Amino acid sequence: MKKRTLAIPLTLVALVLGFLLTLQMQTQKSVLELEKIQAQRAASARDFLAEAQEENKLLKEQHTALTAQLEEARTQGGTSPALLAELDRYRMMEGTVNVQGPGIVITIDDRQQEHKVVLPMSNEDLLEIINTLKFAGAEAISVNGQRVVASSAIVLSGTSTKLINQVPITRTEGVPYEILAIGNQDQLLDYFTQLKAQRLKQLGMSVSVSRKTVQIPSYKGVSPVKSPES
Repeated sequence: MKKRTLAIPLTLVALVLGFLLTLQMQTQKSVLELEKIQAQRAASARDFLAEAQEENKLLKEQHTALTAQLEEARTQGGTSPALLAELDRYRMMEGTVNVQGPGIVITIDDRQQEHKVVLPMSNEDLLEIINTLKFAGAEAISVNGQRVVASSAIVLSGTSTKLINQVPITRTEGVPYEILAIGNQDQLLDYFTQLKAQRLKQLGMSVSVSRKTVQIPSYKGVSPVKSPES
């Protein structure tokens, strides 16, 4: 009887130890997976920044060359329509002009809804959305009215205010976002839906996307390239 009586507590202890060991292993696995995801996000943000800097450098070089061609054409008494069209294209890419065209409207709401726990939009999530739209061929992008150009910075001021081009687009955690993109509507919608929308919904955010003719304002910050006068 004593051996049998002792066997029960020992079995319980073994079960508890086994449970704790399994829990510890699962927790460690979750931590490693989280660290891996965070490392991937950081790498994605660095890649986006490097790509934006390289794009900005290329645009400046192309803009300088195009401006020189435009001035030469003017001194010779005429301006090629093709040259003007090319200049307009670079101005649109630089963000120095308002643009309108077919595109998509993305609405994301990360406010709490019906007492549900919603993870707020992170800077990395916002960068990934912009990166995804650029990969999908977006010709112009804005977030909450701020034009996103190669020199745009998306940073967190304090604990809850996001800045784009040094302008607040949010002032509290959990706000609606309106992201506009001009380009091939089917391609933009497909890339965003397949690569980002599902994950945002899993985090509890409300996400909608629709095809529309959209208007995107010009970049209002200090441009690294001065556009020539028309």
